[in-house]
Amino acid sequence: MKQAIKIGWIGGVVAVLLSLIGMVEAFSQRDIIAHVISMGHTLLLIVAFLMSYLSAKRTTAEKSLTLLTHGVCTGFWVAGLLVLLVVIGSLVNLRKVFINASPLLYNLLTFGQEKGIGLLMLLVLGSWIGLLGGLFYLSPMILRRILLISLGSIIGAGVLQDLLRPTIALWGPLAIINEWLYTANGLTLQGALGLFILITTCLMFWHKKGKNLQSGFRQLPPAPQRILKGFGFLILVFILFILPQVLGLFLSEVFTIVGLYVLLGLGLNIVVGYAGLLDLGYVAFFAIGSYTVAVLTSPELGFFNLSFWQALPFAVLFGIISGVLLGIPVLKMRGDYLAIATLGFGEIIRILVLSDFLRPWLGGAQGIGKIPKARIFGFEFSGPEQIYYLILAGCLLVAFVSLRLRDSRLGRAWMAMREDEDVAQAMGINLVATKLLAFATGAGFSAISGAIFATKLSSVYPHSFNVMISINILCVIIVGGMGSIPGVIVGAAALVGLPELLREFAEYRLFVYGAVLVAMMLLKPEGLWPEAVHRREFHEDEEKEPDQPEGN
Repeated sequence: MKQAIKIGWIGGVVAVLLSLIGMVEAFSQRDIIAHVISMGHTLLLIVAFLMSYLSAKRTTAEKSLTLLTHGVCTGFWVAGLLVLLVVIGSLVNLRKVFINASPLLYNLLTFGQEKGIGLLMLLVLGSWIGLLGGLFYLSPMILRRILLISLGSIIGAGVLQDLLRPTIALWGPLAIINEWLYTANGLTLQGALGLFILITTCLMFWHKKGKNLQSGFRQLPPAPQRILKGFGFLILVFILFILPQVLGLFLSEVFTIVGLYVLLGLGLNIVVGYAGLLDLGYVAFFAIGSYTVAVLTSPELGFFNLSFWQALPFAVLFGIISGVLLGIPVLKMRGDYLAIATLGFGEIIRILVLSDFLRPWLGGAQGIGKIPKARIFGFEFSGPEQIYYLILAGCLLVAFVSLRLRDSRLGRAWMAMREDEDVAQAMGINLVATKLLAFATGAGFSAISGAIFATKLSSVYPHSFNVMISINILCVIIVGGMGSIPGVIVGAAALVGLPELLREFAEYRLFVYGAVLVAMMLLKPEGLWPEAVHRREFHEDEEKEPDQPEGN
């Protein structure tokens, strides 16, 4: 019980902190389900639910009643600290210290009721949420997964309503569904229930029939399998092709930003995910690709007058050369020492670009402007809805090359070196050539992304290439799953796409970003879509437990 109280206190402190920094009040302006629950209340419910689930999970007792009691206790203490906040706030003017401790916050915490009734409701609700957290822990794994996905989808549909409503309304036949699903602020109650039932039914059907469908597909002769795969690939390409016309200007811009990070992530995935070389100066190759295209195409400098397609091979070539030049001095370095050395390389490139010595050629702090847009057969990649196709083509090309490299002899050499350099060298792998090829390949991919970035903005500036870019790209592949190509895409969507979609809560974006990273490392350290090898490594103990003798 002490453990349950301790976790409840931690959860309560988190809930009070979220209230005092203003997140609850700011998020309460948007309803998840209209006139039922707001985004602010949902935030507090999630905190209480997660803490109650964690309390039940960490309980050593095996009795279900004890587990549920611990969950209720944890939920009660989370709500109890919020009650304490309201009581203290009614006696002392907390706004002198915490500007967000406003009467509106207290009104939200008491559900708009009289203080006594509202605080009692808060304690009862916290206890009920704690009970649900315990029941969730006791439920079968498949039921937990279905409930988590279904409820998460409803919350996501409510949070992203300002983006989903106009998108659905663009499709004429779906306008009726849009009116049935959404109100002016939040999901309708029947829409939320319908969405929950639909997603739950689909997940249950896949759970029961999914393995049979997969095994039936594998039993087909090779020719029908290729036809079905090709048909599925064509459908995917068609969907990706029409997305800008369907999503509109803003979402197309979000997709272009995500696509640039996917390109960068696929390149760094070669270096870190495949070869195991921690590179924190990766943004340098991004800058080299951008500045190469800028110098060769911009009339502002007046040196050259090439088109984007003529400058692109030079950008890739200079990126590859830079990757080799970086790799030569750090061949003997490993781990943290390699990270520090590559970090220095990234800073060297940034400082050189800013220097007065190179200002006549690189523009210095003023950057380079008037970079022409990419053109092909008279079609200009000008706005987000056009540049999307250029980035999509780059992502498909780089993903294809990465996939082929992964299964090649070189890819296997990279992975052997990642596991143990000494053993790889003893097996006959040339570490010098293998490392240099990893740095060169990753740098070339990064230069492609930099080239597209330059033509997208029509200008480049030194401040666009700071060390945070390298760190963000590294976070993308860690969250997505190191060594996994789909993981890079998922990681970029989670860490780059979602913050862009939630710009209205800009002051809390970095707070949520950090919290998500911490939660990811605790709950799913292998990543959202990990490579098979990494998945086995992280769950090796879980796979061994059933095989252990009862005496152990």
